[in-house]
Amino acid sequence: MSANSGNMLKGLIAAIAIAAFFGGYVLGTSSSPSNDEIAKLIMEYNKKPLQIQEAVQAPTDPSPIFVSHDNDPFMGNPNAPITIVEFSDFQCPFCSRFYIETLPSIEQAYIDTGIVKLVYRDMPLGIHKNAIPSHIAAECANVQGAFWAYHDILFERQNQWQNLDSVSLEEKLVEYAQELGLDSSFNSCIKSASILEEVQKDYAQATGYGVTGTPTFFIGNDEIGFVKLSGAKPFSDFQSVIESQLNT
Repeated sequence: MSANSGNMLKGLIAAIAIAAFFGGYVLGTSSSPSNDEIAKLIMEYNKKPLQIQEAVQAPTDPSPIFVSHDNDPFMGNPNAPITIVEFSDFQCPFCSRFYIETLPSIEQAYIDTGIVKLVYRDMPLGIHKNAIPSHIAAECANVQGAFWAYHDILFERQNQWQNLDSVSLEEKLVEYAQELGLDSSFNSCIKSASILEEVQKDYAQATGYGVTGTPTFFIGNDEIGFVKLSGAKPFSDFQSVIESQLNT
């Protein structure tokens, strides 16, 4: 199969997966697939980028870790001396705990003071049935400059949407967008294959960096490399790593 054919196939699968999840259609039909069928379709879609990433993953050694920021949303000073790259899942309870218990202290001590830039990257886990659509929705909010406001709503109201069926979930995600004043292009954006591919690219890169769960953080910069910190750790753990990296 040629590279162009492979890309076309990936795009087609992505479009079908999104349409299927939101109760749209499968190959032009009006029938809705089962949750198992949707999960299987997304699983198949996940395989190829993950295999590619694993094939180019560098061998494990004591060298510094270097992590891409990609073009993902960030908060803070763009020229901050330290960057935190967060790989997170909006449906993950530990990610929600980090948002509620630890992030406010990091913001006050380091982000608001210009020392740290926080980059948010997508890692929706397969065990969370509504994670992928929530990440797509946040990416679509980002298109309209409202990523962080939407990010906050998803974590603060996680219990509202995490167990919804696909139709109710779409309604809720659109409701959040309307609450933030986003325009109607959001409704078509959440069914965009290119947005799903952006989410999947983040996921694939995360696995290439050895990320196996969420939240996972990489703290440092492009000159000294990054230190990996896994889990919803307390502020003191972040403080220790940040101060150490500042003094490197």
